[in-house]
Amino acid sequence: MAPLCRKIVAMPLITFEGSEGCGKSTQVKRLATRLEKCGIEAAVFREPGGTAIGEAIRHLLQHSEENRGMTSETQLLLFEASCSQLVREKIQPALQRDEWVICDRFFDSTTVYQDAARQLDLGLVENLNAFAISNCLPDLTFVLDLDRATARSRLGNRKKIRDRMEEESDEFHEPVIRTYRELAENESKRVVLIDGRISVEAIEQQVWNVLTQHFPNLGRHQIPNIRHQTS
Repeated sequence: MAPLCRKIVAMPLITFEGSEGCGKSTQVKRLATRLEKCGIEAAVFREPGGTAIGEAIRHLLQHSEENRGMTSETQLLLFEASCSQLVREKIQPALQRDEWVICDRFFDSTTVYQDAARQLDLGLVENLNAFAISNCLPDLTFVLDLDRATARSRLGNRKKIRDRMEEESDEFHEPVIRTYRELAENESKRVVLIDGRISVEAIEQQVWNVLTQHFPNLGRHQIPNIRHQTS
């Protein structure tokens, strides 16, 4: 459930969500590039991260060896701290400058992961989220839905440093996937569920189609539909 707050500025805040390996970061980059081709410069952030403080928290949460003993409660508060800093240092100023903002994860990740996977009190998580995001409720949230088997296959091909979240078991990730689907069903006006198994190009086009429906002014900057690759 979304915190009871509303954004008071006109420019859109677009967020991308999903379980590990769903491809959301790729779509964040593609949307920013497509908007740029239309003459619209977007501010792009990631959560946790996006600020010097947030990036330090991100490293501690995901990559540091010290996080192996981290409690769920500590993890929740660190996520909220990163989000609060990002909102006040970067997102609110960008929106006030009449910029589009795209965020790779936002408060929905905290709700889904900490409630469904960590089994923390949902009311507590929602109250902390409301405090952290202030008036910045996303205009649109895209959830890339991907089954765990496909996600494991994708993640297995990555070469990267240790990631605590990706090390979690299927028993951790399956509730996350289910809860994202429930989020899309319960908040259908804001949250759009997209099949993460389809091609990168097809996902990009679906995102763009939804955006032009919600923000008709984009139609004046329309560029040709991308061609989908066939296998």
